[in-house]
Amino acid sequence: MRERSAGATTDGSTDDSAGAGAGNGSGPAAGQRVLRGLRRASGLLRWTSLRLRLVVVFGLVALTAAVSASGIAYWLNRNTVLERTQNAVLNDFRKSLEDSTRSLPLRPRCAELQDAARQMAAGPQDYAVLLIGADREGKACAATTNKNLLTLDSVPLSLRTAVDEVRPVDESNRYAHHLYWQRKEVGDAPYLVAGAKVIGGGPTGYMMKSLATERQDLNSLAWSLGIATALALVGSALLAQAAATTVLRPVQRLGHAARQLGEGRLDTRLRVTGTDELADLSRTFNRTAERLEHRVEELSGREAASRRFVADMSHELRTPLTAITAVSEVLEEEADSLDPMIAPAVQLVVSETRRLNDLVENLMEVTRFDAGTARLVLDDVDVADQVTACVDARAWLDAVELDADRGIVARLDPRRLDVILANLIGNALKHGGSPVRVSVHTEEVPGDGAGGRTGSTAVTGGTAAPHTSGGPEADPEHGGPERAGQEPEAGPGGGELVIRVRDHGPGIPEEVLPHVFDRFYKASASRPRSEGSGLGLSIALENAHIHGGEITAANLPEGGAVFTLRLPMDATPLTDGDRRDRGTARAADEGTEDGR
Repeated sequence: MRERSAGATTDGSTDDSAGAGAGNGSGPAAGQRVLRGLRRASGLLRWTSLRLRLVVVFGLVALTAAVSASGIAYWLNRNTVLERTQNAVLNDFRKSLEDSTRSLPLRPRCAELQDAARQMAAGPQDYAVLLIGADREGKACAATTNKNLLTLDSVPLSLRTAVDEVRPVDESNRYAHHLYWQRKEVGDAPYLVAGAKVIGGGPTGYMMKSLATERQDLNSLAWSLGIATALALVGSALLAQAAATTVLRPVQRLGHAARQLGEGRLDTRLRVTGTDELADLSRTFNRTAERLEHRVEELSGREAASRRFVADMSHELRTPLTAITAVSEVLEEEADSLDPMIAPAVQLVVSETRRLNDLVENLMEVTRFDAGTARLVLDDVDVADQVTACVDARAWLDAVELDADRGIVARLDPRRLDVILANLIGNALKHGGSPVRVSVHTEEVPGDGAGGRTGSTAVTGGTAAPHTSGGPEADPEHGGPERAGQEPEAGPGGGELVIRVRDHGPGIPEEVLPHVFDRFYKASASRPRSEGSGLGLSIALENAHIHGGEITAANLPEGGAVFTLRLPMDATPLTDGDRRDRGTARAADEGTEDGR
Protein backbone atom coordinates (compact mmCIF):
# COMPACT_ATOMS: atom_id res chain seq x y z
CA MET A 1 0.00 0.00 0.00
CA ARG A 2 1.12 3.55 -0.78
CA GLU A 3 -0.37 6.66 0.72
CA ARG A 4 -1.96 9.06 -1.74
CA SER A 5 -4.45 11.89 -1.61
CA ALA A 6 -7.70 11.05 -3.28
CA GLY A 7 -7.72 14.56 -4.66
CA ALA A 8 -4.83 13.63 -6.94
CA THR A 9 -6.77 10.93 -8.79
CA THR A 10 -10.45 11.73 -8.20
CA ASP A 11 -12.88 14.04 -10.04
CA GLY A 12 -12.47 16.94 -7.61
CA SER A 13 -15.31 16.06 -5.25
CA THR A 14 -12.96 16.45 -2.36
CA ASP A 15 -14.43 18.86 0.24
CA ASP A 16 -11.56 20.88 1.63
CA SER A 17 -12.65 23.71 3.84
CA ALA A 18 -9.30 25.44 3.45
CA GLY A 19 -9.94 26.18 -0.17
CA ALA A 20 -13.61 27.07 0.08
CA GLY A 21 -14.55 30.35 -1.55
CA ALA A 22 -11.08 30.98 -2.89
CA GLY A 23 -12.38 32.20 -6.20
CA ASN A 24 -15.50 34.08 -5.04
CA GLY A 25 -15.83 37.69 -6.13
CA SER A 26 -12.98 37.53 -8.63
CA GLY A 27 -13.12 38.81 -12.17
CA PRO A 28 -12.90 42.11 -14.10
CA ALA A 29 -16.20 43.42 -12.73
CA ALA A 30 -15.11 42.98 -9.12
CA GLY A 31 -11.76 44.63 -9.88
CA GLN A 32 -13.50 47.62 -11.45
CA ARG A 33 -15.77 47.98 -8.43
CA VAL A 34 -12.76 47.92 -6.13
CA LEU A 35 -10.99 50.58 -8.23
CA ARG A 36 -14.08 52.77 -8.25
CA GLY A 37 -14.35 52.43 -4.49
CA LEU A 38 -10.70 53.36 -4.03
CA ARG A 39 -11.07 56.41 -6.29
CA ARG A 40 -14.17 57.50 -4.40
CA ALA A 41 -12.39 57.04 -1.07
CA SER A 42 -9.37 59.02 -2.31
CA GLY A 43 -11.70 61.77 -3.49
CA LEU A 44 -13.25 61.98 -0.04
CA LEU A 45 -9.83 62.08 1.61
CA ARG A 46 -8.85 65.11 -0.44
CA TRP A 47 -11.59 67.10 1.32
CA THR A 48 -10.54 66.12 4.84
CA SER A 49 -7.83 67.41 7.10
CA LEU A 50 -4.22 66.34 6.85
CA ARG A 51 -4.39 64.84 10.34
CA LEU A 52 -7.30 62.58 9.38
CA ARG A 53 -5.58 61.58 6.16
CA LEU A 54 -2.44 60.58 8.08
CA VAL A 55 -4.47 58.54 10.56
CA VAL A 56 -6.40 56.83 7.77
CA VAL A 57 -3.24 56.03 5.81
CA PHE A 58 -1.48 54.69 8.89
CA GLY A 59 -4.57 52.64 9.72
CA LEU A 60 -4.82 51.21 6.20
CA VAL A 61 -1.14 50.30 6.17
CA ALA A 62 -1.34 48.70 9.60
CA LEU A 63 -4.58 46.90 8.70
CA THR A 64 -3.10 45.55 5.47
CA ALA A 65 0.05 44.39 7.21
CA ALA A 66 -1.82 42.84 10.12
CA VAL A 67 -4.37 41.08 7.92
CA SER A 68 -1.63 39.78 5.63
CA ALA A 69 0.47 38.53 8.53
CA SER A 70 -2.55 37.00 10.25
CA GLY A 71 -3.70 35.33 7.05
CA ILE A 72 -0.29 33.84 6.36
CA ALA A 73 0.09 32.72 9.98
CA TYR A 74 -3.38 31.15 9.96
CA TRP A 75 -2.74 29.35 6.66
CA LEU A 76 0.63 27.99 7.78
CA ASN A 77 -0.72 26.86 11.16
CA ARG A 78 -3.79 25.32 9.55
CA ASN A 79 -1.70 23.28 7.13
CA THR A 80 0.68 22.27 9.89
CA VAL A 81 -2.10 21.15 12.24
CA LEU A 82 -4.05 19.26 9.58
CA GLU A 83 -0.99 17.60 8.08
CA ARG A 84 0.30 16.52 11.47
CA THR A 85 -3.06 15.05 12.45
CA GLN A 86 -3.62 13.54 9.03
CA ASN A 87 -0.18 11.91 8.86
CA ALA A 88 -0.53 10.48 12.35
CA VAL A 89 -3.96 9.03 11.61
CA LEU A 90 -3.00 7.61 8.19
CA ASN A 91 0.17 6.00 9.50
CA ASP A 92 -1.74 4.47 12.36
CA PHE A 93 -4.51 3.24 10.02
CA ARG A 94 -2.03 1.66 7.58
CA LYS A 95 -0.12 -0.10 10.35
CA SER A 96 -3.31 -1.23 12.06
CA LEU A 97 -4.72 -2.54 8.74
CA GLU A 98 -1.53 -4.46 8.08
CA ASP A 99 -1.34 -5.89 11.61
CA SER A 100 -5.02 -6.79 11.87
CA THR A 101 -5.35 -8.43 8.47
CA ARG A 102 -2.09 -10.37 8.70
CA SER A 103 -3.69 -12.98 10.98
CA LEU A 104 -6.93 -13.15 9.02
CA PRO A 105 -7.53 -15.90 6.49
CA LEU A 106 -7.77 -15.00 2.84
CA ARG A 107 -11.56 -15.27 3.01
CA PRO A 108 -12.48 -14.37 6.58
CA ARG A 109 -15.88 -14.74 8.12
CA CYS A 110 -17.94 -11.64 9.00
CA ALA A 111 -17.32 -12.17 12.69
CA GLU A 112 -13.58 -12.22 12.11
CA LEU A 113 -13.82 -8.99 10.08
CA GLN A 114 -15.86 -7.40 12.86
CA ASP A 115 -13.28 -8.37 15.46
CA ALA A 116 -10.49 -6.98 13.31
CA ALA A 117 -12.39 -3.69 12.81
CA ARG A 118 -12.93 -3.34 16.57
CA GLN A 119 -9.26 -4.04 17.19
CA MET A 120 -8.24 -1.34 14.67
CA ALA A 121 -10.69 1.24 16.11
CA ALA A 122 -9.46 0.64 19.64
CA GLY A 123 -6.21 2.44 18.89
CA PRO A 124 -5.20 5.86 20.26
CA GLN A 125 -6.43 7.79 17.18
CA ASP A 126 -10.10 7.04 17.90
CA TYR A 127 -11.43 6.67 14.38
CA ALA A 128 -14.25 4.56 12.95
CA VAL A 129 -13.30 1.54 10.81
CA LEU A 130 -15.10 -0.22 7.94
CA LEU A 131 -13.75 -3.54 6.59
CA ILE A 132 -15.23 -5.07 3.45
CA GLY A 133 -14.42 -8.58 2.31
CA ALA A 134 -15.85 -11.87 1.01
CA ASP A 135 -16.21 -15.10 3.06
CA ARG A 136 -15.50 -18.66 1.93
CA GLU A 137 -18.86 -18.87 0.24
CA GLY A 138 -18.14 -15.72 -1.79
CA LYS A 139 -20.72 -13.68 0.15
CA ALA A 140 -19.79 -9.99 0.68
CA CYS A 141 -19.45 -8.85 4.26
CA ALA A 142 -19.10 -5.26 5.63
CA ALA A 143 -17.95 -4.85 9.21
CA THR A 144 -18.11 -1.33 10.73
CA THR A 145 -17.51 0.04 14.18
CA ASN A 146 -20.04 2.89 13.78
CA LYS A 147 -23.07 2.10 11.64
CA ASN A 148 -24.43 5.64 11.95
CA LEU A 149 -21.21 7.30 10.77
CA LEU A 150 -19.24 4.98 8.51
CA THR A 151 -20.88 2.75 5.93
CA LEU A 152 -19.98 1.99 2.37
CA ASP A 153 -22.53 4.59 1.24
CA SER A 154 -20.95 7.32 3.35
CA VAL A 155 -17.59 6.82 1.66
CA PRO A 156 -17.27 9.22 -1.31
CA LEU A 157 -17.55 7.46 -4.65
CA SER A 158 -14.35 9.10 -5.89
CA LEU A 159 -12.45 7.61 -2.95
CA ARG A 160 -13.90 4.14 -3.49
CA THR A 161 -13.00 4.30 -7.16
CA ALA A 162 -9.42 5.29 -6.38
CA VAL A 163 -9.04 2.54 -3.75
CA ASP A 164 -10.39 -0.20 -6.07
CA GLU A 165 -8.25 0.90 -9.00
CA VAL A 166 -5.45 -1.53 -9.90
CA ARG A 167 -2.31 0.24 -11.02
CA PRO A 168 0.33 -1.42 -13.16
CA VAL A 169 3.43 -2.44 -11.25
CA ASP A 170 6.72 -1.25 -12.69
CA GLU A 171 9.93 0.38 -11.54
CA SER A 172 8.18 3.63 -10.67
CA ASN A 173 5.21 1.91 -8.97
CA ARG A 174 5.88 -1.13 -6.88
CA TYR A 175 2.34 -1.60 -5.53
CA ALA A 176 -0.92 -2.23 -7.36
CA HIS A 177 -3.00 -0.52 -4.65
CA HIS A 178 -2.37 2.61 -2.59
CA LEU A 179 -3.77 4.37 0.45
CA TYR A 180 -6.03 7.30 -0.50
CA TRP A 181 -7.62 9.99 1.63
CA GLN A 182 -9.73 13.10 1.46
CA ARG A 183 -11.56 15.47 3.78
CA LYS A 184 -15.32 15.91 3.82
CA GLU A 185 -18.09 17.51 5.83
CA VAL A 186 -20.68 15.44 7.64
CA GLY A 187 -23.28 17.88 8.80
CA ASP A 188 -21.18 20.76 10.12
CA ALA A 189 -18.30 18.61 11.32
CA PRO A 190 -15.11 18.01 9.28
CA TYR A 191 -13.84 14.46 8.85
CA LEU A 192 -10.84 12.73 7.33
CA VAL A 193 -11.80 9.67 5.24
CA ALA A 194 -9.14 7.18 4.06
CA GLY A 195 -9.20 3.80 2.39
CA ALA A 196 -6.84 1.05 1.17
CA LYS A 197 -6.96 -2.52 -0.18
CA VAL A 198 -4.74 -5.18 1.30
CA ILE A 199 -2.17 -6.22 -1.29
CA GLY A 200 -2.04 -9.93 -2.13
CA GLY A 201 -5.68 -10.47 -1.40
CA GLY A 202 -7.66 -9.51 1.60
CA PRO A 203 -10.30 -7.06 2.77
CA THR A 204 -10.63 -3.42 1.84
CA GLY A 205 -10.44 -1.05 4.78
CA TYR A 206 -11.86 2.43 5.31
CA MET A 207 -11.59 4.74 8.27
CA MET A 208 -13.22 8.08 9.26
CA LYS A 209 -11.58 10.42 11.73
CA SER A 210 -13.25 13.54 13.19
CA LEU A 211 -11.31 16.79 12.83
CA ALA A 212 -13.57 18.79 15.17
CA THR A 213 -10.77 19.27 17.72
CA GLU A 214 -8.45 20.62 15.07
CA ARG A 215 -11.17 22.95 13.77
CA GLN A 216 -11.75 24.25 17.28
CA ASP A 217 -8.05 24.88 17.70
CA LEU A 218 -7.94 26.69 14.37
CA ASN A 219 -10.98 28.80 15.29
CA SER A 220 -9.27 29.81 18.52
CA LEU A 221 -6.19 30.73 16.52
CA ALA A 222 -8.32 32.78 14.12
CA TRP A 223 -9.94 34.67 17.00
CA SER A 224 -6.52 35.35 18.51
CA LEU A 225 -5.19 36.66 15.21
CA GLY A 226 -8.30 38.80 14.75
CA ILE A 227 -7.88 40.35 18.20
CA ALA A 228 -4.21 40.93 17.47
CA THR A 229 -5.17 42.64 14.19
CA ALA A 230 -7.68 44.88 15.96
CA LEU A 231 -5.11 45.81 18.60
CA ALA A 232 -2.58 46.55 15.86
CA LEU A 233 -5.13 48.78 14.15
CA VAL A 234 -5.83 50.69 17.36
CA GLY A 235 -2.13 50.99 18.07
CA SER A 236 -1.47 52.25 14.56
CA ALA A 237 -4.20 54.87 14.96
CA LEU A 238 -2.59 56.09 18.18
CA LEU A 239 0.84 56.12 16.56
CA ALA A 240 -0.62 57.95 13.57
CA GLN A 241 -2.16 60.54 15.87
CA ALA A 242 1.16 61.03 17.61
CA ALA A 243 3.01 61.20 14.30
CA ALA A 244 0.45 63.61 12.86
CA THR A 245 0.82 65.84 15.90
CA THR A 246 4.60 65.74 15.56
CA VAL A 247 4.43 66.54 11.85
CA LEU A 248 1.60 69.08 11.96
CA ARG A 249 2.87 71.15 14.87
CA PRO A 250 5.72 72.65 12.77
CA VAL A 251 3.31 73.02 9.86
CA GLN A 252 0.85 74.90 12.08
CA ARG A 253 3.64 77.15 13.34
CA LEU A 254 4.67 77.74 9.74
CA GLY A 255 1.09 78.63 8.77
CA HIS A 256 0.79 81.04 11.73
CA ALA A 257 4.09 82.66 10.79
CA ALA A 258 2.99 82.97 7.16
CA ARG A 259 -0.23 84.70 8.26
CA GLN A 260 1.78 87.13 10.41
CA LEU A 261 4.10 87.77 7.49
CA GLY A 262 1.10 88.43 5.26
CA GLU A 263 -0.25 90.91 7.82
CA GLY A 264 2.94 92.94 7.51
CA ARG A 265 5.02 91.64 10.43
CA LEU A 266 8.15 91.16 8.37
CA ASP A 267 10.30 90.40 11.42
CA THR A 268 8.48 87.09 11.93
CA ARG A 269 10.89 84.15 12.21
CA LEU A 270 10.54 80.47 13.09
CA ARG A 271 12.57 78.66 15.73
CA VAL A 272 14.40 75.87 13.91
CA THR A 273 15.36 72.60 15.61
CA GLY A 274 16.52 69.38 13.98
CA THR A 275 17.79 68.52 10.54
CA ASP A 276 14.75 66.95 8.90
CA GLU A 277 12.72 68.22 5.94
CA LEU A 278 10.46 70.34 8.14
CA ALA A 279 13.49 72.00 9.65
CA ASP A 280 14.76 72.75 6.14
CA LEU A 281 11.35 74.19 5.30
CA SER A 282 11.50 76.44 8.38
CA ARG A 283 14.98 77.61 7.42
CA THR A 284 13.75 78.36 3.90
CA PHE A 285 10.86 80.36 5.35
CA ASN A 286 13.23 82.34 7.57
CA ARG A 287 15.54 83.10 4.65
CA THR A 288 12.57 84.12 2.50
CA ALA A 289 11.17 86.35 5.25
CA GLU A 290 14.58 87.94 5.78
CA ARG A 291 15.01 88.67 2.08
CA LEU A 292 11.46 89.99 1.89
CA GLU A 293 12.09 92.26 4.87
CA HIS A 294 15.24 93.62 3.29
CA ARG A 295 13.47 94.08 -0.03
CA VAL A 296 10.54 95.90 1.57
CA GLU A 297 12.89 98.09 3.55
CA GLU A 298 14.73 98.90 0.34
CA LEU A 299 11.51 99.67 -1.52
CA SER A 300 10.20 101.70 1.41
CA GLY A 301 13.42 103.68 1.45
CA ARG A 302 13.14 104.31 -2.27
CA GLU A 303 9.50 105.34 -1.89
CA ALA A 304 10.35 107.69 0.95
CA ALA A 305 13.18 109.13 -1.11
CA SER A 306 10.81 109.61 -4.04
CA ARG A 307 8.30 111.36 -1.81
CA ARG A 308 11.02 113.60 -0.40
CA PHE A 309 12.21 114.34 -3.90
CA VAL A 310 8.73 115.31 -5.06
CA ALA A 311 8.14 117.37 -1.93
CA ASP A 312 11.53 119.09 -2.17
CA MET A 313 11.08 119.71 -5.89
CA SER A 314 7.62 121.16 -5.35
CA HIS A 315 8.91 123.33 -2.52
CA GLU A 316 11.87 124.55 -4.57
CA LEU A 317 9.59 125.33 -7.50
CA ARG A 318 7.35 127.55 -5.43
CA THR A 319 9.90 130.39 -5.17
CA PRO A 320 10.52 130.82 -8.90
CA LEU A 321 6.85 130.16 -9.62
CA THR A 322 5.89 132.97 -7.30
CA ALA A 323 8.02 135.36 -9.28
CA ILE A 324 6.81 133.96 -12.61
CA THR A 325 3.20 134.21 -11.46
CA ALA A 326 3.64 137.82 -10.45
CA VAL A 327 5.19 138.63 -13.83
CA SER A 328 2.46 136.74 -15.71
CA GLU A 329 -0.22 138.66 -13.81
CA VAL A 330 1.40 141.94 -14.82
CA LEU A 331 1.57 140.75 -18.42
CA GLU A 332 -2.07 139.71 -18.28
CA GLU A 333 -3.10 143.16 -17.03
CA GLU A 334 -1.15 144.78 -19.89
CA ALA A 335 -2.44 142.30 -22.51
CA ASP A 336 -4.72 144.93 -24.13
CA SER A 337 -1.79 147.27 -24.77
CA LEU A 338 0.50 144.58 -26.22
CA ASP A 339 1.20 143.96 -29.85
CA PRO A 340 -1.53 141.68 -31.29
CA MET A 341 1.23 139.32 -32.46
CA ILE A 342 2.54 138.98 -28.91
CA ALA A 343 -0.80 138.79 -27.05
CA PRO A 344 -1.48 135.07 -27.81
CA ALA A 345 1.96 134.12 -26.51
CA VAL A 346 1.32 136.12 -23.34
CA GLN A 347 -2.02 134.38 -22.79
CA LEU A 348 -0.34 130.99 -23.26
CA VAL A 349 2.36 131.88 -20.72
CA VAL A 350 -0.26 133.05 -18.21
CA SER A 351 -2.44 129.90 -18.59
CA GLU A 352 0.51 127.50 -18.44
CA THR A 353 1.93 129.33 -15.43
CA ARG A 354 -1.38 128.90 -13.60
CA ARG A 355 -1.51 125.24 -14.60
CA LEU A 356 2.04 124.71 -13.38
CA ASN A 357 1.25 126.46 -10.14
CA ASP A 358 -1.81 124.23 -9.62
CA LEU A 359 0.27 121.16 -10.40
CA VAL A 360 2.93 122.10 -7.83
CA GLU A 361 0.32 122.77 -5.16
CA ASN A 362 -1.39 119.45 -5.90
CA LEU A 363 1.90 117.56 -5.84
CA MET A 364 2.68 119.00 -2.42
CA GLU A 365 -0.77 117.97 -1.22
CA VAL A 366 -0.30 114.45 -2.59
CA THR A 367 3.06 114.05 -0.87
CA ARG A 368 1.44 115.05 2.42
CA PHE A 369 -1.20 112.32 1.94
CA ASP A 370 1.43 109.73 1.01
CA ALA A 371 3.62 110.63 3.95
CA GLY A 372 0.65 110.50 6.32
CA THR A 373 1.23 114.05 7.54
CA ALA A 374 -2.10 115.45 6.34
CA ARG A 375 -4.22 116.45 9.34
CA LEU A 376 -7.72 117.78 9.84
CA VAL A 377 -8.38 121.26 11.16
CA LEU A 378 -11.99 120.93 12.28
CA ASP A 379 -14.62 123.61 12.61
CA ASP A 380 -18.40 123.79 12.70
CA VAL A 381 -19.47 124.22 9.07
CA ASP A 382 -22.89 125.21 7.76
CA VAL A 383 -22.85 122.95 4.72
CA ALA A 384 -25.28 125.00 2.62
CA ASP A 385 -23.21 128.15 3.20
CA GLN A 386 -20.02 126.22 2.39
CA VAL A 387 -21.42 125.00 -0.93
CA THR A 388 -22.70 128.48 -1.80
CA ALA A 389 -19.34 130.05 -0.97
CA CYS A 390 -17.50 127.49 -3.10
CA VAL A 391 -19.78 128.10 -6.11
CA ASP A 392 -19.75 131.90 -5.68
CA ALA A 393 -15.94 132.08 -5.37
CA ARG A 394 -15.59 130.37 -8.75
CA ALA A 395 -18.42 132.26 -10.49
CA TRP A 396 -20.54 129.14 -11.05
CA LEU A 397 -23.81 130.53 -9.63
CA ASP A 398 -25.51 130.67 -13.01
CA ALA A 399 -24.68 127.04 -13.88
CA VAL A 400 -25.30 125.34 -10.53
CA GLU A 401 -28.61 124.51 -8.83
CA LEU A 402 -28.42 124.09 -5.07
CA ASP A 403 -30.87 121.95 -3.10
CA ALA A 404 -29.81 122.32 0.51
CA ASP A 405 -31.59 123.20 3.72
CA ARG A 406 -30.08 125.82 5.95
CA GLY A 407 -28.98 124.75 9.38
CA ILE A 408 -27.19 121.51 8.47
CA VAL A 409 -24.04 121.93 10.57
CA ALA A 410 -21.22 119.39 10.52
CA ARG A 411 -17.87 119.40 12.25
CA LEU A 412 -15.42 119.08 9.36
CA ASP A 413 -12.34 120.67 7.87
CA PRO A 414 -13.78 123.55 5.77
CA ARG A 415 -10.70 123.92 3.56
CA ARG A 416 -10.67 120.25 2.59
CA LEU A 417 -14.45 120.24 2.08
CA ASP A 418 -14.06 123.20 -0.27
CA VAL A 419 -11.40 121.29 -2.25
CA ILE A 420 -13.74 118.29 -2.58
CA LEU A 421 -16.69 120.42 -3.70
CA ALA A 422 -14.61 122.44 -6.15
CA ASN A 423 -13.30 119.31 -7.86
CA LEU A 424 -16.68 117.54 -8.05
CA ILE A 425 -18.65 120.57 -9.24
CA GLY A 426 -15.94 121.73 -11.63
CA ASN A 427 -15.68 118.23 -13.09
CA ALA A 428 -19.45 118.14 -13.66
CA LEU A 429 -19.47 121.59 -15.31
CA LYS A 430 -16.58 120.92 -17.66
CA HIS A 431 -17.30 117.35 -18.71
CA GLY A 432 -20.88 116.56 -17.77
CA GLY A 433 -23.11 119.33 -19.00
CA SER A 434 -25.30 121.97 -17.42
CA PRO A 435 -27.28 122.35 -15.36
CA VAL A 436 -25.36 120.83 -12.45
CA ARG A 437 -27.47 120.07 -9.41
CA VAL A 438 -25.97 119.87 -5.92
CA SER A 439 -28.16 118.35 -3.20
CA VAL A 440 -27.33 118.20 0.50
CA HIS A 441 -29.05 116.09 3.13
CA THR A 442 -28.28 113.88 6.12
CA GLU A 443 -28.89 110.18 6.73
CA GLU A 444 -29.14 108.23 9.93
CA VAL A 445 -26.89 105.17 9.86
CA PRO A 446 -27.69 102.27 12.22
CA GLY A 447 -24.84 101.38 14.52
CA ASP A 448 -23.01 104.65 14.22
CA GLY A 449 -19.51 104.38 15.60
CA ALA A 450 -16.36 106.37 15.90
CA GLY A 451 -14.94 105.17 12.62
CA GLY A 452 -15.41 106.72 9.23
CA ARG A 453 -16.20 105.66 5.72
CA THR A 454 -13.33 105.05 3.36
CA GLY A 455 -13.00 104.09 -0.27
CA SER A 456 -15.24 104.50 -3.26
CA THR A 457 -17.44 102.36 -5.44
CA ALA A 458 -19.26 102.91 -8.69
CA VAL A 459 -22.81 101.99 -9.66
CA THR A 460 -23.53 102.02 -13.35
CA GLY A 461 -26.87 102.52 -14.95
CA GLY A 462 -27.23 103.20 -18.64
CA THR A 463 -24.75 103.66 -21.40
CA ALA A 464 -22.32 106.53 -21.52
CA ALA A 465 -20.47 108.48 -24.10
CA PRO A 466 -16.91 109.60 -23.39
CA HIS A 467 -16.92 111.67 -20.23
CA THR A 468 -13.92 113.06 -18.42
CA SER A 469 -13.63 114.39 -14.96
CA GLY A 470 -11.79 117.52 -14.04
CA GLY A 471 -12.26 120.83 -12.31
CA PRO A 472 -10.18 123.62 -11.01
CA GLU A 473 -7.95 121.08 -9.34
CA ALA A 474 -8.93 118.00 -11.32
CA ASP A 475 -7.73 116.40 -14.52
CA PRO A 476 -10.28 116.86 -17.33
CA GLU A 477 -9.03 113.62 -18.86
CA HIS A 478 -10.38 111.64 -15.93
CA GLY A 479 -13.33 109.68 -17.11
CA GLY A 480 -15.36 107.94 -14.49
CA PRO A 481 -15.78 107.27 -10.89
CA GLU A 482 -14.61 104.01 -9.51
CA ARG A 483 -11.70 103.35 -7.25
CA ALA A 484 -11.43 100.35 -5.04
CA GLY A 485 -11.44 101.10 -1.35
CA GLN A 486 -12.46 99.82 2.02
CA GLU A 487 -16.03 99.29 3.05
CA PRO A 488 -17.21 102.52 4.62
CA GLU A 489 -18.11 102.91 8.23
CA ALA A 490 -20.54 105.40 9.68
CA GLY A 491 -19.53 108.60 11.34
CA PRO A 492 -20.19 109.43 14.99
CA GLY A 493 -23.56 109.83 16.63
CA GLY A 494 -25.13 112.37 14.29
CA GLY A 495 -25.29 110.12 11.24
CA GLU A 496 -23.64 111.13 7.99
CA LEU A 497 -23.68 114.03 5.56
CA VAL A 498 -24.59 113.18 1.95
CA ILE A 499 -23.77 115.58 -0.90
CA ARG A 500 -24.70 114.61 -4.47
CA VAL A 501 -23.37 116.38 -7.55
CA ARG A 502 -25.33 115.51 -10.69
CA ASP A 503 -24.75 116.61 -14.26
CA HIS A 504 -26.76 116.19 -17.48
CA GLY A 505 -23.96 115.02 -19.73
CA PRO A 506 -23.52 111.76 -21.63
CA GLY A 507 -22.34 109.80 -18.61
CA ILE A 508 -19.17 107.85 -17.94
CA PRO A 509 -17.85 105.04 -20.18
CA GLU A 510 -17.67 101.64 -18.53
CA GLU A 511 -13.98 101.11 -19.26
CA VAL A 512 -13.09 104.33 -17.44
CA LEU A 513 -14.88 103.54 -14.18
CA PRO A 514 -12.09 101.49 -12.56
CA HIS A 515 -9.55 104.29 -13.13
CA VAL A 516 -11.43 107.53 -12.51
CA PHE A 517 -9.62 108.28 -9.23
CA ASP A 518 -6.19 107.19 -10.45
CA ARG A 519 -3.52 109.87 -10.52
CA PHE A 520 -2.73 111.34 -13.95
CA TYR A 521 -5.14 108.94 -15.64
CA LYS A 522 -6.14 110.00 -19.16
CA ALA A 523 -9.49 108.76 -20.38
CA SER A 524 -8.41 109.20 -24.00
CA ALA A 525 -4.94 108.47 -25.32
CA SER A 526 -5.47 111.06 -28.03
CA ARG A 527 -5.68 113.85 -25.42
CA PRO A 528 -2.35 113.72 -23.55
CA ARG A 529 -2.68 117.32 -22.41
CA SER A 530 -5.36 118.72 -20.15
CA GLU A 531 -6.26 121.96 -18.48
CA GLY A 532 -6.07 120.50 -14.99
CA SER A 533 -3.27 118.90 -13.05
CA GLY A 534 -4.57 115.34 -13.36
CA LEU A 535 -4.75 114.97 -9.58
CA GLY A 536 -8.02 116.70 -8.69
CA LEU A 537 -10.32 113.72 -8.20
CA SER A 538 -7.56 111.76 -6.49
CA ILE A 539 -7.05 114.60 -4.01
CA ALA A 540 -10.81 114.88 -3.51
CA LEU A 541 -10.98 111.20 -2.65
CA GLU A 542 -8.04 111.46 -0.24
CA ASN A 543 -9.70 114.40 1.48
CA ALA A 544 -12.86 112.34 1.85
CA HIS A 545 -10.83 109.45 3.26
CA ILE A 546 -9.10 111.60 5.83
CA HIS A 547 -12.56 112.64 7.05
CA GLY A 548 -13.54 108.99 7.29
CA GLY A 549 -15.84 109.30 4.29
CA GLU A 550 -16.12 108.12 0.73
CA ILE A 551 -16.89 109.28 -2.79
CA THR A 552 -18.94 107.11 -5.14
CA ALA A 553 -20.04 107.65 -8.70
CA ALA A 554 -22.75 106.26 -10.93
CA ASN A 555 -24.38 106.66 -14.32
CA LEU A 556 -28.05 107.49 -14.04
CA PRO A 557 -30.56 105.57 -16.18
CA GLU A 558 -32.05 108.83 -17.49
CA GLY A 559 -28.60 110.10 -18.46
CA GLY A 560 -25.80 111.98 -16.80
CA ALA A 561 -23.43 111.07 -14.00
CA VAL A 562 -23.77 111.59 -10.26
CA PHE A 563 -20.95 111.81 -7.72
CA THR A 564 -21.96 111.12 -4.12
CA LEU A 565 -19.92 112.38 -1.18
CA ARG A 566 -20.57 110.81 2.23
CA LEU A 567 -18.94 112.26 5.33
CA PRO A 568 -19.51 111.79 9.05
CA MET A 569 -21.33 114.67 10.70
CA ASP A 570 -18.59 114.88 13.32
CA ALA A 571 -15.01 113.90 12.49
CA THR A 572 -13.68 114.66 15.98
CA PRO A 573 -13.12 110.97 16.89
CA LEU A 574 -10.86 110.67 13.86
CA THR A 575 -8.59 113.46 15.04
CA ASP A 576 -8.52 111.87 18.51
CA GLY A 577 -7.54 108.58 16.89
CA ASP A 578 -4.75 110.32 14.96
CA ARG A 579 -3.35 111.72 18.18
CA ARG A 580 -3.48 108.29 19.82
CA ASP A 581 -1.83 106.67 16.79
CA ARG A 582 0.97 109.25 16.78
CA GLY A 583 1.54 108.73 20.49
CA THR A 584 1.60 104.97 20.07
CA ALA A 585 4.02 105.25 17.15
CA ARG A 586 6.36 107.48 19.18
CA ALA A 587 6.24 105.03 22.09
CA ALA A 588 6.99 102.14 19.76
CA ASP A 589 9.91 104.00 18.22
CA GLU A 590 11.30 104.80 21.65
CA GLY A 591 10.89 101.19 22.71
CA THR A 592 12.70 100.02 19.59
CA GLU A 593 15.58 102.39 20.24
CA ASP A 594 15.82 101.22 23.85
CA GLY A 595 15.82 97.61 22.66
CA ARG A 596 18.70 98.31 20.34
